[in-house]
Amino acid sequence: MFKGLFNNTRNKGEHFELIAEQYLVKQGLTPVTRNFHCKYGEIDLIMREAQVLVFVEVKYRDSKNFGGAINALSKTKLQRLKRSIYNYLAQHNLHNTQLRVDFVAIQGVAPSEINWIKNIF
Repeated sequence: MFKGLFNNTRNKGEHFELIAEQYLVKQGLTPVTRNFHCKYGEIDLIMREAQVLVFVEVKYRDSKNFGGAINALSKTKLQRLKRSIYNYLAQHNLHNTQLRVDFVAIQGVAPSEINWIKNIF
């Protein structure tokens, strides 16, 4: 379905991260930054909900084959995400900040199914 629409996997990822961000804004969250990179990995979205800093991992799959988007988070990815979050907090001197880590799984095409899971760890 998306063949030819995106130049590469990164463009596809950015597209679905934007969809996730728009979805979360409609749910009342405020964007802080997108695609924070560090030596440990990347944080797709950083949002704020009231006083809570929300780190969001976004995964897209076009079908439910192999478990679909909801089952796309590996143990390795979660470890990299944790390290990236610690790095972000240290860089921004946010030692006593309330935080939460969420997962947005997007599956299928127009309309896509969006699942938002709060507090994944």
